[in-house]
Amino acid sequence: MVDIRLHNTKTRKKETLRPLDASNLRMYVCGPTVYDRAHLGNARPVVVFDILYRLLRHCYGADHVTYVRNFTDVDDKIIARAKETGRPIDQITGETTQWFLDDMGALGALEPDQMPRATQFIPQMIAMTSELIAKGHAYEAEGHVLFAVESYANYGKLSGRSVDDMIAGARVEVAPYKRNPMDFVLWKPSTGDQPGWQSPWGRGRPGWHIECSAMAYELLGESFDIHGGGNDLMFPHHENEIAQSCCAHPGGGFASIWMHNEMLQVEGKKMSKSLGNFFTVRDLLDQGVPGEVIRFVFLSTHYRKPMDWTEQKAKEAETTLKKWRNEVDGIAAGHVPERVLELLSDDLNTSAVLTEMHRMSRAGAYAELVATGQMVGLLSPELSQWQWRRVEQNSGAVQYIGDGDETVGAMARSVAERWQVMREQKLYAEADALKAQAKEAGIELRVLKDTVQAEKVGEVDRSKLEALK
Repeated sequence: MVDIRLHNTKTRKKETLRPLDASNLRMYVCGPTVYDRAHLGNARPVVVFDILYRLLRHCYGADHVTYVRNFTDVDDKIIARAKETGRPIDQITGETTQWFLDDMGALGALEPDQMPRATQFIPQMIAMTSELIAKGHAYEAEGHVLFAVESYANYGKLSGRSVDDMIAGARVEVAPYKRNPMDFVLWKPSTGDQPGWQSPWGRGRPGWHIECSAMAYELLGESFDIHGGGNDLMFPHHENEIAQSCCAHPGGGFASIWMHNEMLQVEGKKMSKSLGNFFTVRDLLDQGVPGEVIRFVFLSTHYRKPMDWTEQKAKEAETTLKKWRNEVDGIAAGHVPERVLELLSDDLNTSAVLTEMHRMSRAGAYAELVATGQMVGLLSPELSQWQWRRVEQNSGAVQYIGDGDETVGAMARSVAERWQVMREQKLYAEADALKAQAKEAGIELRVLKDTVQAEKVGEVDRSKLEALK
């Protein structure tokens, strides 16, 4: 087995992965706060750590790897969304959690072994907070519990900043009850209209950082192998995780290797709503960009480099994938070449793996091409449907993509037209509900540039579809 070498943010160098327990290699990755659709930048760490998960499973065996990725389902943004929409919090988080899983599944991401929700681990968060107070690392003030940053000598080592630098460069909440401006919240009070749980400090809810520490400890122990996430989480989230975890459990080392992916740009610019280049994964999927194409573009840039999403890259990726899929149609996967494993084991060098796949294509090594593709989540049967779509267009701007059944096509186009009217009238909740109902009936609705598409996905329930016209 080749040695897996990964860049450790904590030591600023590549290190050979030496599992604490080779029979149970453990990885924790920070997951989403579920209040809205995942944007394209949210998807990058999912794909990055999906590649690592696949490599670990290949090398150590699927039964010997535990991958945990959490859902933050209690947060001020979620509370604000509930007030804004008038919808119950659990309804919002349940819906957006499923959106996330569906959208990441469309990119070929395997689901982690465990996907804990923060609200399932409140007692563990309260217990860890109590432990930190008892050990002198946290204090109660005006219904809040705060971690005392000065009590942990190694604070700032992960991000390489001094406390003074962090105070100068961070947006620090000014609060009179803080002993130090950098002290961060472990527990905060909840008003009557906010979600809350009883605790020794009154009714309240956890701070963001304590969530991951408590869930990681409960599911993986006080020491585990890998902790990952986007580099925007390095400070303060991961820095705070280390501090509270190491102080609560000084006998453990928390995570041995820390990995961070770089951020994503769109057409050379930072993605933002103000620039008009902000879009979700679902936006791209609805516009007809296949999930496999999105994944290919992600893999074309090393995870520790900024990734620039461009329309040209997406077009080139689609052309390449169509070519490869035509070449390997009907061919079973062979063995993953040793060279591919070496490249992936060298800090996930996915761009070099794609270069190898181009070489295999030119050489006619199609069984190896299939095996390599599936190793990195490409060329799988699950992601193949987009290539074989048959498009039937009516006289308007609505397309039916299906199997030639005119009756189903007419009903699907009618539903798509109704959906488009709702969108134009900004009736987004109604439009989302209709889209979900159409999918239950076997029709996927999406927007591709100026065209609305209704695609047959699986068996169509004609009675359900008829009722939606």
